[in-house]
Amino acid sequence: MRTLMKICLPALLLLIFASPTRSQSAAAQGTRTAIRAARLIDGKGETVVSNAVILVENDKIVSVGSGLAIPGDAKVIDLGDATLLPGFIDAHTHLLSEMDGTNLTLQDVEMLRIVATQSTALRALLGARLGREDLEAGITTVRDLGNSGVNGDVALRDAINNGWLPGPRIVAATRALAAQGGQFGPLTPQAQPIIEQEYVTIRGAESARQAVRQALYDGANCIKVIVNGSPANVTLDEMKAIVDEAHTVGVKVAAHAIGEKATRVAAEAGADSIEHAYIVPDDVLKMMAEKHIFLVPTDGTMQTFEDMSFGTRQPSAEEKSRMEKQFQPFVERSRDRLHRARKMGVPIASGSDMYLSMPKQNRGQASLLVFEAYAEAGMTPMEIIQAATRNGAQLLGMLDRIGTLEAGKLADIIAVPGDPTKDVKALERARFVMKGGAVIKNEK
Repeated sequence: MRTLMKICLPALLLLIFASPTRSQSAAAQGTRTAIRAARLIDGKGETVVSNAVILVENDKIVSVGSGLAIPGDAKVIDLGDATLLPGFIDAHTHLLSEMDGTNLTLQDVEMLRIVATQSTALRALLGARLGREDLEAGITTVRDLGNSGVNGDVALRDAINNGWLPGPRIVAATRALAAQGGQFGPLTPQAQPIIEQEYVTIRGAESARQAVRQALYDGANCIKVIVNGSPANVTLDEMKAIVDEAHTVGVKVAAHAIGEKATRVAAEAGADSIEHAYIVPDDVLKMMAEKHIFLVPTDGTMQTFEDMSFGTRQPSAEEKSRMEKQFQPFVERSRDRLHRARKMGVPIASGSDMYLSMPKQNRGQASLLVFEAYAEAGMTPMEIIQAATRNGAQLLGMLDRIGTLEAGKLADIIAVPGDPTKDVKALERARFVMKGGAVIKNEK
């Protein structure tokens, strides 16, 4: 029996690990590829390079430029009238959560349903599907900020890193840190244990430090804090302890914060990014600019809210009018705060906060709709590209590896049709995706 196991085990391991992603990575080893397209935007500045060529060897970019000589032994991928870009970075997503978007006013109830009826294992398998959809849309790296059960995001990250399945590079937060109740709202004493399936409850500064240590032990690459929960908020002392403990080991902190008090606590404590900040005063934005705290605006357009509300069904004129009255003030406030943040020099990183099932798009496609909201708020196409590439990499502490197209960096490369500086919606139509030198998608 032992002899038989010794013979069979290598073959079994070969079957387990021979996934498409692993095969693609292996194929990339020892090969040179030249990717050619009409244009290139490297993410570093605002220049559009014509007659672009990127030379890739194994998993790294070797050289980038206009009209580069292509080695005779290189495989050539000619993408024609397309624009090459760095792979997109979604700095705020939830790959292990998919809510029913038909009732946007009952999200806390929907979250409770998910936690109560779906195991972390099931949610990780869901994340495998959603992650693949992200990757095929051109999102090669994500920061997954909680709502992932008990460390499900870590399991998904490790599975992707091991080549077991295709997906984006994941920066995982494990469970978010929060005051009593997290984001669930009031629960009966009998139901309250469910909170710990989604959040780590902190009770004072020392408890907050211990929560950071536990998250790091569980495999977190970053720390997520729900500064203003429902109903309790994280205090300034607790937030300072969290930031200090995380920064001691070089780990960054993302703060969910909305409103004057919560955004001020996050900024004064020195969080690395403030998520959402739909309502934020100018003096807090000024503090964010001075401390180089990123704003991650998770915004939507009226069309997005309409699609969420009505799905594929055609609403009546009365229903559409009622929906617009409900969401128009929110959309206008979001545009105003993004305009003020840009004016004050607050760094912007793109984040979708996508956790809903959309009727017309898969997860990856829906996650890119945030670009349209940024455009409506006045961001130029080049600013949007930089928010989704270089800025995202800087926020994640990965600018030495990803975020721009330059020699020595990982070959995370996408191509979109035409010129996205003239039509921002082109960014939603990736026709070519390469992650770490492996071709994921090529529709040319």
